[in-house]
Amino acid sequence: MSDSIKHECGIVLIRLLKPLQYYCDKYGTPLYAHNKLYLLMQKQHNRGQDGAGVASIKFDLPPGMQYVDRFRSNTSSAISEIFSSINEKFEEAKENNASDFTNAAWLKTNVPFSGELFLGHLRYGTYGGNSIESCHPFLRQNNWRTRNLVVAGNFNLTNVDELFQQLIDLGQHPREKADTITVMEKIGHFLDEENDRLYNEFKDKGYSQEKISSLIADTINVETILKNASKKWDGGYAMVGLIGHGDAFVFRDPNGIRPTFYYQDEEVVVVASERPAIQTVFNVPIGSVKELTPGCALIIKKNGDTAEKQIISQKEKKSCSFERIYFSRGNDKDIYTERKKLGYNLTDKVLRAVDGDIKNTVFSYIPNTAEVAFLGLVEGVQNHLDKQNAEKIAALSINNTLSGIQELLSIKPRVEKIAIKDVKLRTFITQDNKRDDMVAHVYDTTYGLVRNHIDNLVVLDDSIVRGTTLKQSIIRILDRLHPKKIVIVSSAPQIRYPDCYGIDMARLGDFIAFQAVITLVKKSGKENFLQEVYAFAKQQQHLPKEEIINPIQKIYDLFSYEEVGKQIAELLKPVDLKAELEICYQTVDGLHAACPNHTGDWYFTGNYPTPGGNRVANLSFIYYMEGNKARAY
Repeated sequence: MSDSIKHECGIVLIRLLKPLQYYCDKYGTPLYAHNKLYLLMQKQHNRGQDGAGVASIKFDLPPGMQYVDRFRSNTSSAISEIFSSINEKFEEAKENNASDFTNAAWLKTNVPFSGELFLGHLRYGTYGGNSIESCHPFLRQNNWRTRNLVVAGNFNLTNVDELFQQLIDLGQHPREKADTITVMEKIGHFLDEENDRLYNEFKDKGYSQEKISSLIADTINVETILKNASKKWDGGYAMVGLIGHGDAFVFRDPNGIRPTFYYQDEEVVVVASERPAIQTVFNVPIGSVKELTPGCALIIKKNGDTAEKQIISQKEKKSCSFERIYFSRGNDKDIYTERKKLGYNLTDKVLRAVDGDIKNTVFSYIPNTAEVAFLGLVEGVQNHLDKQNAEKIAALSINNTLSGIQELLSIKPRVEKIAIKDVKLRTFITQDNKRDDMVAHVYDTTYGLVRNHIDNLVVLDDSIVRGTTLKQSIIRILDRLHPKKIVIVSSAPQIRYPDCYGIDMARLGDFIAFQAVITLVKKSGKENFLQEVYAFAKQQQHLPKEEIINPIQKIYDLFSYEEVGKQIAELLKPVDLKAELEICYQTVDGLHAACPNHTGDWYFTGNYPTPGGNRVANLSFIYYMEGNKARAY
């Protein structure tokens, strides 16, 4: 998308189901899991560029030896830094102890990350700083192996304040309020309770304390821990946890907001945020990769037993549709098909915008992620032409010449690469009066393809969030090509509401769609209605989140979808623009037709899948009316 926003994180889990020596013998290297983990993280690097982290657990080490390893980085090349550091230890081992390099027992006691259980995380920071302390995985340490906990995830919870207070009520004194820490301590509390329960049970049966430790490891109930810990969670999440003795889990929210996929064979269990990453790295067909059922946890016991367990009752599935539009990489079979359909569904709107004049229209797209949707749009235009030409040919008389038919068939969609992002350019100038001019040069244009004041120029974008880059850069550079009309096409509907499940879209006033509807309210003299909605929002501010309704929908209901779209075009039109400008948006119906199995559309419709979403929307509107720049979650 032309607007830069931060969004979903990425997760990876690898559990080796055979002894480590098996992989050393079969693959000739102790780095089998490391290489797979590296590839899975690289294949999902689109999901996080603010930092990365890796953790590993070694099974059955004697007391006094480190069995949990972790390395995190917040550099621009975090994945490379992490694996370079890990591999450096193995290279040293190979150089100094070549005979032991494939000896699993020696490696486990001498080289970090020589484990059987691995966790990788890619971070996009939607909230908070980008310090190393913000990078996952997080670690909760204890002298008892079964009380050690490593947590990472792709999630945002809407009710962190409520969960934080619950920890205080339990007698804890949390060191910070971040949702990751809050979740980890919540799971950790019930992990401790399960340990205490089992300890007392085995003690009453007369077992020694040393024996009790191994008995707890064998019988600890991860399913119960997660059920108790997650009772009050509100949000979207794919949570990964490793317990020090070797159990592991991956837990998905009951609405299936966050994507989670897994694959298992006789050698490995692997979990990732994106299906094609697993397909590519393990060279397996699409049918071998399963989607984790919403509300379920994939629990992998230390003995290798693996099963999905229902933790929370599954609710209406509301998987994030932005995953399909933009976030996930487009090499997933279903996502590729859906993106093409998104573009195809815009055909009629685009043809109306150019008055059906395909001959004098150039079609292009920005940015590269919009390419697949663009293919669908071009296919739709071509199908329209084919139908039109067939009707014209059928109407021709026998006396028409071959040249006349050839001329008719020569009209095809003119597809060109109009704008190319200059990845070398950095806008270091920060003064407002100079920055806009610098931003206008972020893209290079291809000259000579658009005929001056004759051709329309249609450019497809993934979505339009704030519109800043469009107004300050893209529309200006397109206007330099002197088209008669510029048509910006969004494969996503109008983004109208804040997101609170992971995407960095927290402030209502930042959205160009909301700016447009407020402008329409003022133009129509309905400012008093805004005050009425504000009063209503204030009245329900302190209600339980389950009783709050989204007040912002009342404002959008005043105007048609097309009216808001036209006002967006007015707001984004530079004052010195010479060409005519029109903006075409995908409809919500068009989105659902293209992505029928991923109906999470709250940023477009305001229909939040959890009560916390309405609470965030309500607070976001209050903050807007009060001029408060704080985030609503």
